[in-house]
Amino acid sequence: MTEGDDDLALAQRAVAGEERAFTALMRRHKEPLYRFVRRYIGDADTAYELTQEAFIAAWRALDRFDARRPFATWLRAIALNKCRDRARRLAVRRIVLGERSADSPEAMRAPDPGATPEAALAEVELRRRLDQAIARLPAKLKEPLLLTYFAEMSQQEAADLLGVSVKTIETRAYRARQRLAEILKDARVE
Repeated sequence: MTEGDDDLALAQRAVAGEERAFTALMRRHKEPLYRFVRRYIGDADTAYELTQEAFIAAWRALDRFDARRPFATWLRAIALNKCRDRARRLAVRRIVLGERSADSPEAMRAPDPGATPEAALAEVELRRRLDQAIARLPAKLKEPLLLTYFAEMSQQEAADLLGVSVKTIETRAYRARQRLAEILKDARVE
């Protein structure tokens, strides 16, 4: 097994029980998957936990991997379901416990070492605001945006994953960008 093996070859080896192949897939996909979940959730620590849960679920469901679909798409579908499950749990918790602050402390990201302290702080603040704004979007707008813009899936792949038409993906991603602009503009005013 080499690092040059494609996802399908690694997935087939992993299905056959080769743990090293699955480890190679995890190494290859952990950062993009984490970024996807981080943008969906808006919290670094929770995103880390959900990314781990997604890989565990993928390992357990590896025998159901459809080799006709890209591994990355299959993995994102699992992560998306983990994000949706968490959102449902939080909604139930809010109903039961009442409204509580949904804002958790943001984990600070390492700034660019070449940036001035002011520029690094501004970049961290912009990312934080963007992550919070994305997290506030309704799922039907957030999911197409994250899949097509941040996970770099084609509109067709996103449509297949979400079970909607390409036109729906296009429309929802457009509306999500509009709503993000409104949220970010309102945040500057406050």
